[in-house]
Amino acid sequence: MKLSSGNPIRYILLLAVPLLLLAALFFLLPAREPVPELVIEVAEEPPELDEFGFELGVYQVDSGVVAPRQTLSHVLARFEMGPAEVDAIAGRMQEVFNPRRIRAGQPYYGYYDAEDPASLRYFVYEISLLEYLKIGFSDTLEVLRGQKEMQTRQRTANGIITSSLWNVLRDHNLHPELAIRMSEVLAWEVDFYRIQHGDRFKVVYREDFTGDRSAGVSGIDAIFFIHQGREILGFHFEQDTISGFFNPLGDNLRKVFLKAPLEFGRISSRYSTSRLHPILNERRPHYGTDYAAPHGTPILAVGDGVVTQTSYTSGNGNFVRIRHNSVYETQYLHMSRFGNGIRPGVRVSQGQVIGYVGSTGLATGPHVCFRFWKNGQQVDHLREEFPSADPLPEIHMEAFGEKRDSLMRILNTIAFRDALPI
Repeated sequence: MKLSSGNPIRYILLLAVPLLLLAALFFLLPAREPVPELVIEVAEEPPELDEFGFELGVYQVDSGVVAPRQTLSHVLARFEMGPAEVDAIAGRMQEVFNPRRIRAGQPYYGYYDAEDPASLRYFVYEISLLEYLKIGFSDTLEVLRGQKEMQTRQRTANGIITSSLWNVLRDHNLHPELAIRMSEVLAWEVDFYRIQHGDRFKVVYREDFTGDRSAGVSGIDAIFFIHQGREILGFHFEQDTISGFFNPLGDNLRKVFLKAPLEFGRISSRYSTSRLHPILNERRPHYGTDYAAPHGTPILAVGDGVVTQTSYTSGNGNFVRIRHNSVYETQYLHMSRFGNGIRPGVRVSQGQVIGYVGSTGLATGPHVCFRFWKNGQQVDHLREEFPSADPLPEIHMEAFGEKRDSLMRILNTIAFRDALPI
């Protein structure tokens, strides 16, 4: 725009007014707050601890194992402690643990200051896999009985039986307690004395660990077992007052009677109408099943009932007889002794110990002769089919179905092969 010389004041005003309006607008606008500086806080990771709660890398650790006939003084002598120090430690230990109970084979550890390797800071003795004794040497003597942190891991396993379930687990480096847990679940479905070559299983179970060491099998979640060609599938379910194992349709795996009166053993003689008696050397009926087992093995009631006899005869030795209902009775012969409180009139529960394996009466070795009555007639219990306990109530079926399907997906990932656990 070209300025004329006619009216210069007019043109100056025309230029000044917009500038004044812009200045006024600038002062009327709210002031912008400064943008805060972005600060990212990185949380410190907690220090890594060993099984006794000590921070890794802070101490030098010297370990040993209690030798046979060693006492506390022998063990502490390794850490250059004299009689006076041992007496003081033993006195404080007495408050939480008797020093005389130190056992051969148990590990112990000395924790030294990493910056001063000659300075013993702590002594630790393992009371058991889960418990330990910690002694601290600071201004005052500190004695603590602690418990290790335990973690439960879900694991899977499978196997093909060629001789016994125990051997399969041993060959796969699995905890032997898994065999006991499996036998408890399948006690009403599988006769573990008649397991055959080629029987196979898959199992989803829970095992407890302290560090990398197993503290035992705490439970089974699901199991698939093929026994003599018959498929058995069970899932653990627990809700409200319901707790047990059920097949995919919600039927209880628990039966009215156990398959056998012992957890483990072997059948040494079967039910027969004509058997050569091993002592009398003559043929006579043998209306029972003999289970050979070590002397003192617990004998279990195969079902709920009332004890009707606890007696002794020259042939039967010590025996117990139980009436289960108006149809069934059982008898257990050749016991070394009766279970605590077992006498006529006492009510017993399925799986309760009623006596112990022996060889009293006419017996060539320790075993239990198990006899079974049905409507007053002795029968071969191994050929009987018994009804299941109560099925899962309908109100729980939806929750059970969700858990069943989840566990079934895990079972389906396990191939039936003779392999190590996943």
